[in-house]
Amino acid sequence: MRISIVVVGKPGSLAPAIQEYERRAARYWRLETAVVPAARDANPPALLRREAAALRKGLRRGFSRVALTRQGDRCSSRELARWLEGLTVRAVPGVHFLVGGAFGLEPGLQEECCRRLSLSSLTLPRDLARLVLAEQLYRAGTILRNEPYHKGPR
Repeated sequence: MRISIVVVGKPGSLAPAIQEYERRAARYWRLETAVVPAARDANPPALLRREAAALRKGLRRGFSRVALTRQGDRCSSRELARWLEGLTVRAVPGVHFLVGGAFGLEPGLQEECCRRLSLSSLTLPRDLARLVLAEQLYRAGTILRNEPYHKGPR
């Protein structure tokens, strides 16, 4: 199954760690990333609309869409792994994980997603959210293959 991370803005100082975990996750998933430029606008709603339009351009038909948002559902690493496994079993061609910019994701784009996922109830900068997501995708792969990386509850 393909997993696509679609994010607003290029990574900054966390780029080496992001690249490392995306490389690790790619051992288990057909992982790809797409970076769209962060919009500049003094009007946050207009900025969100422009970023959402740019994000939509990179989305494939048939892929499930997951919005990363602080208000999303919380799940454990095992639950995420099982959810991804379920998509594979149902022959879903892939999943897009959407990471917004400084103001998050446009509400309309969030509504188009099959799932909203929270990585934390804290507000995370997009680079940190991308890093945590990449690590969790790597962890999910190791969980599904019963590899020793995950030390959490079985």
